Amino acid sequence: MKDRLVFLGTGDAMGVPRVYCECEVCQEARSGGVNRRYRSMVSVESDEGDGFLIDCGPDWRSAMERRGQRFAGTILVTHAHFDHIGGLPEWADACRWLNRRGQLYAPQEVLEQILRQYPWLDRNLDLHTVDGGSDLCGWKLTGWKVNHGKNGYSYAYRLEQDNFAWAYCPDSIALPDEQLQPLYDLDLLVLGTSFYQEKAEFSTRSVYDVTEALELLKELKPRQTKFTHMSHDIDLRQDYHLPEQAGFAETDECVILK
Repeated sequence: MKDRLVFLGTGDAMGVPRVYCECEVCQEARSGGVNRRYRSMVSVESDEGDGFLIDCGPDWRSAMERRGQRFAGTILVTHAHFDHIGGLPEWADACRWLNRRGQLYAPQEVLEQILRQYPWLDRNLDLHTVDGGSDLCGWKLTGWKVNHGKNGYSYAYRLEQDNFAWAYCPDSIALPDEQLQPLYDLDLLVLGTSFYQEKAEFSTRSVYDVTEALELLKELKPRQTKFTHMSHDIDLRQDYHLPEQAGFAETDECVILK
């Protein structure tokens, strides 16, 4: 049996191409190149058939159509920003038309934020809090709040099964020691890095850049790292001389978990 992680979206909040931009990366993305990036979302899958998505942004429908997938039963959400929950109404509508209940997992405060924005969702979705830990499709799930810079906070998740541990942390920056602790001793770390080296004033930022992330990896020492949540500053055609155990996630890339 193979458990796997599929990167359905690897882009930041605006995605790539950005509609207003004519930079080389955005132009290459418009032509269907390797830099075309949908808003960040992953699928956790198993040969046994049980699986779930993490996050459900506005490109949820595009991801489903690319895969020929007609239903998603379970979704785990990191935080209630539009690029991570903008597809929830479409998911709930699919549940309504198919007469099936979707299973939505998130910390209680995130569920409350989601319902304030979309108060009708619980007509078609069952809501489950993950506060205090949870078991999701055989994965032991632990979530904790992480610093999201000027955007407040997000949640990161550590998932463990059969002596394999990995973490999903797409939106974070300048994590203090207590927020870093669950990111040690990982087989795989998925970490958000919007720019290679971001020039904006620090107080205006919300996600690690690649140079900061590489310094962080020296401390955390995960066995493998995939960078996600990338803006149009990252050009996958370039060689950034990343260490052997680290790389940029590509759209629809599949990584074996265990």
